[in-house]
Amino acid sequence: MALISRKKKPYAVSQRLLEYLKDHGRVTPLPVSFELLGRYQDAVTLYDKRGRDTLWQTVLYPPGIREEVEQALVETYATLKVSGRMELMEHLVTDRVDICTWGNTAPFRVRILNKINENFDYFYVKRSDASRIYGLELEHLLSPNRIEFICHGNTLVEEHIAGIPGDEFISNWLNGQQLSEIRLAKEFVKFNVRCFVRLLGDMHSGNWVVDITPDFDETHYRIRAIDFDQQSHEGRLRVYLPQFYRQNNAIVFIGMRCMTHETYEQYREEELTLIASRAEAEKERLSDLLDAMSGDDLGTPENVRVLRAELAEHYQDRRFHDCETMGELVRASLELLPSHHALATVPSARSSLP
Repeated sequence: MALISRKKKPYAVSQRLLEYLKDHGRVTPLPVSFELLGRYQDAVTLYDKRGRDTLWQTVLYPPGIREEVEQALVETYATLKVSGRMELMEHLVTDRVDICTWGNTAPFRVRILNKINENFDYFYVKRSDASRIYGLELEHLLSPNRIEFICHGNTLVEEHIAGIPGDEFISNWLNGQQLSEIRLAKEFVKFNVRCFVRLLGDMHSGNWVVDITPDFDETHYRIRAIDFDQQSHEGRLRVYLPQFYRQNNAIVFIGMRCMTHETYEQYREEELTLIASRAEAEKERLSDLLDAMSGDDLGTPENVRVLRAELAEHYQDRRFHDCETMGELVRASLELLPSHHALATVPSARSSLP
C-alpha cells in the first residue's frame, strides 16, 4: 500500500515559473493575503450535519480587522470569478472562514453567501507552493477538467472543486441501487492513468471527489483530484497510483470483479490517447510549463534518484536515467504517450544542449 508519512515542505515559486504564470494570466494583485487571514483571534471546531468533526476549524477575527477581512474576501472572490467587477457582487458577503490545521500549509476555505437567494460558494486561500501550482496547471492542461486559480506574492487563491468527497462516496454511495459499477470502475481506471502519467501523488479517497451526472440511459462518474500538494515530490512509484491506497480499495475491488484484463487495457489506452490529444492542443503552453518545471527543485535528490530508477524499470526505458529533476521525469513520462503527442516533436530546453 502507498503511504506518505511526512508533510511536504513548501517550495518557493521560481522566477521562471513566475514568468510563465504572468504570461498565462495566473498572476494578478489580490485584495487579500494569506498573512492577513492568519491574524484570526480564535477558532472553533467545525462539525458536519451528522455531528462529526470535519477536521476544519472556523476562525474568528478581532473586531478591528473583521470588516476589512470580510470585504477583502468578497473582492478576492470577484477577482477570481469576474475579473474584479465588484458592481456584480454587491449582494455578496463573507459568511465563514475555515482553516485546515492538519494540511501541509494550513489552507483557508472561504464561504461566500448571496444575500438575495442564500446560495453560497467556496474558494480557498493558500500559501504559494511551486509543486502545488505545477499540479494545478498540469490538471488544467492534461485532464478533462479546467481549474481557475490566481497567485500574487506568497498567496494562492483556488476555486472550489465541487463533488462528493471520495471517502463519503465510498461509505454512503457504493451500495446504492442506482450505482453503475462498471462505469465507476472505468472512471477509476482513467483517474489512475491521469495521476500516474503526470506524477500526481497522494490520491487517497480524502483527496478526490466524485462528480455524478445522470445520463438519459445511465449515470456518468468523473473523479477529480482536489489536492495537488504532492505533485512530483515523493520517490516511490506507487505513490502516484491511486489503486495502491487502501482507502480506495472498495472501488479497486469493484473493478477487479467486473472488468477483464482486456477491458482494463481498453480504458487505459482510451485515457492515454485523450491525454495525448489535450497535450497536442496545448503544445506550446505545456512545453513552456515543463521547461520551467525541469529547472525547479521539487523533490530531494534521493526522491529523484529512487523515482527515476523505478520509472525506468516500470517502462523498460532508459531515458529516465538521464533525468536530474522531477520536472524532467514528468516530461519523460509524457513523451511515452501515443506518438502523435506534442512532446514528441517539441524539444525541451535541456535537450538542446550538447
